Amino acid sequence: QVQLIESGGRLVQAGGSLRLSCAVSGRLFSRHAMGWFRQVPGTEREFVAAISDRGDKTGYADSVEGRFTITRDIAESTLYLQMDSLKPEDTAVYYCASTGPIYSNHNYYYTAMASYDYWGQGTQVTVSS
Repeated sequence: QVQLIESGGRLVQAGGSLRLSCAVSGRLFSRHAMGWFRQVPGTEREFVAAISDRGDKTGYADSVEGRFTITRDIAESTLYLQMDSLKPEDTAVYYCASTGPIYSNHNYYYTAMASYDYWGQGTQVTVSS
């Protein structure tokens, strides 16, 4: 049974930092590209950041480029999202996701939601002005 469990979301002031974590179990973490998405109630879920299975390729949404950093610790089977210079518009529920088997071992990252087959339950990030 594949499980993705996010943690680290909380209330933070604008300009502050947070690090989100996503612990993965039930699949071989090193074979799957991973991603972070976010969603504000009443809007569509949107891409935030993604990382290749080997961890050497990353991609970011324009809105977070230069402020957020995605990394992965293969030994710990954990995905991270370091968020700096947070803005009120970063307020959302953040989800981690793992790509499906057909994307395994390609050493590439994916920005489309359709590429991902398992999702976490989400963690709330609230940035106050």
